[in-house]
Amino acid sequence: MLYEMRTYSVTVGKMAEALKLYSEEGYPALEAGGHAVRLGGYMVSDTGPLHQLVHVWRFKDDAERRAHWKGVYADADFMAFAGKLRPLLAAQEVRLLTNAPFGPEL
Repeated sequence: MLYEMRTYSVTVGKMAEALKLYSEEGYPALEAGGHAVRLGGYMVSDTGPLHQLVHVWRFKDDAERRAHWKGVYADADFMAFAGKLRPLLAAQEVRLLTNAPFGPEL
């Protein structure tokens, strides 16, 4: 498996707005477009670097990952949401991860 961890650093004071926007528009667009099937979960940082929205995605390989994001970026409803979210973000980080040779898979 290949995991993609996306960390969005939200501008201080804008997290409530970002979460509301994701709840009302972003996640519903992902679900409606069939894109949420590879989602492992969304989390909000509580310690360490704050004001971060983290989401983890699961893919069988990089080809599936690239096809997934191509579909998401072609989705008009999701892209309308993304246009509203971007001004609330200070930074974005994307990490690709693979399973260690021990322990459970997500």
